[in-house]
Amino acid sequence: MTDALHRPPVVGRISDLIGRTPLFELARADNGARLLLKLEMYNPTGSAKIRMARQMVLDAERRGELREGGHIIESTSGNTGLGLAVVAAERGYRFTAVVDHHAAADKLRGMKAMGTRLVYVDEGGDGDELHTAAREELAEEMARGRDNTFFTEQHNNPSNAVGYYPVGREIAQALDNRVDVLIGAVGTGGGLCGTALELKKYVPGVTVVGVEPKGSIAFGPPAHDYHQSGTGTPEGATIGLLVDYDLIDEGVKVGDVEAFATARVVARRTGLLIGGSAGGVVHDALTRLTTLPPDAVMVAFVNDGGEKYLDTVFNDEWMNARNLVDEAVEADIDEALSKLRRN
Repeated sequence: MTDALHRPPVVGRISDLIGRTPLFELARADNGARLLLKLEMYNPTGSAKIRMARQMVLDAERRGELREGGHIIESTSGNTGLGLAVVAAERGYRFTAVVDHHAAADKLRGMKAMGTRLVYVDEGGDGDELHTAAREELAEEMARGRDNTFFTEQHNNPSNAVGYYPVGREIAQALDNRVDVLIGAVGTGGGLCGTALELKKYVPGVTVVGVEPKGSIAFGPPAHDYHQSGTGTPEGATIGLLVDYDLIDEGVKVGDVEAFATARVVARRTGLLIGGSAGGVVHDALTRLTTLPPDAVMVAFVNDGGEKYLDTVFNDEWMNARNLVDEAVEADIDEALSKLRRN
């Protein structure tokens, strides 16, 4: 029986189903080093970000910044918004999501289905350009000076990282504190750094690797557009306070072609759908797996599933229109994964 099944048989709120997500062994090297995926798509909304969405709201309530009938506002590319939509619906709050067309359409439709008001900063946009800075500015402006209105401000809200502390504990408990490498995407920084901070209490020597898209600036230039959604820091946006460089031992960049190719190959090889940014994390993890010591354990934080990207990452027409398909890259990843699979 896996940790994912250790839940109460009956719950009263959807958010009670958050956590205790499973670990999946994707690959194993000849020397016994293993790559395990922490499958956060088994949370409600299919993403890890509902963890921090709930924490931000609960902490705002404790501080008196949200009261009965209150209004939550956030700038989001989708998954945080989905999490806040759930928590707002449960707790009787209004929720306004400031978004752009770069977000996956299914995420936007999901928020709207739960009663969220969507406010776009790029009406009529083609969806390929990020507007992170503009979203943040508008969300802050909409909340400023309004009673019982809370801008969750995920990039700079300490509760974001706190929401991920349970992930570190879950990993440590599931693996009896035997973890050598933790690797994950860096967007707000809360997911990887919050998990790492807690995990290091149990495994002080764990190596932490942060992954961002090529074009993102958290680990330095050059800056340019990228298609990976919900991760990275685009040019013009401020690196969030939750990106704790003291916790991250190594920062790497993975291009869209490699990230998306990895997600597509994993789907074909295993039947597991992972998101595009998770593809970037897994790509780097597979690259370094054969360099790890014998019997080492590497855990990759997989933020969400691929079901929200069927119109993009897993859509040949969308991919070809953006020159994101490289059959040689996919073939190389397929060959590497086939050699490392043991199941």
